[in-house]
Amino acid sequence: MSDTRDLKASFLEGMSRAAASVSVVTTDGPAGRGGVTVSAMTSISADGDTPTMLTCLNASSSALPLVLENKCFCINVLAIGQTDISDVFSSRRPPPGGDKFNAVTVHTMATGAPTLPEALVNFDCRLISAEQHGTHHICIGAVEAVRVAPEGEPLLYGMRKYLRAEDH
Repeated sequence: MSDTRDLKASFLEGMSRAAASVSVVTTDGPAGRGGVTVSAMTSISADGDTPTMLTCLNASSSALPLVLENKCFCINVLAIGQTDISDVFSSRRPPPGGDKFNAVTVHTMATGAPTLPEALVNFDCRLISAEQHGTHHICIGAVEAVRVAPEGEPLLYGMRKYLRAEDH
């Protein structure tokens, strides 16, 4: 048993050293509106009928059942200077007026999922599959629309804190 705990602790420490962009995954539809901060998201492929992406959502997240029922989500990649948004959607900071969406401006694109127009990029996705693996669901989406900000740098997370990439 201690070997398993040691492996998990080593894994978590190792992953803390892998910097990742910070995103807020949002959804809206018949099940309601929700959102959560994630660092686990990536492209799968640009080929095929439509590009595809994945994000991993914790099974205990209040946003997960909404994504599963609404069948859509938007990956909003945050920019430097948007740590407050990340903190609200990760529940590190209380949401203004009790609603996370009071902390942001919201628009919609193709799927109806909320997009954060001040984000660096929005990937509006239709959910095509979700599979639980351990404590998380791997949610795969077909990208229906993309909005890219004209400029900005991604907000990064690593070493258990927000980071900023350096230009050399």
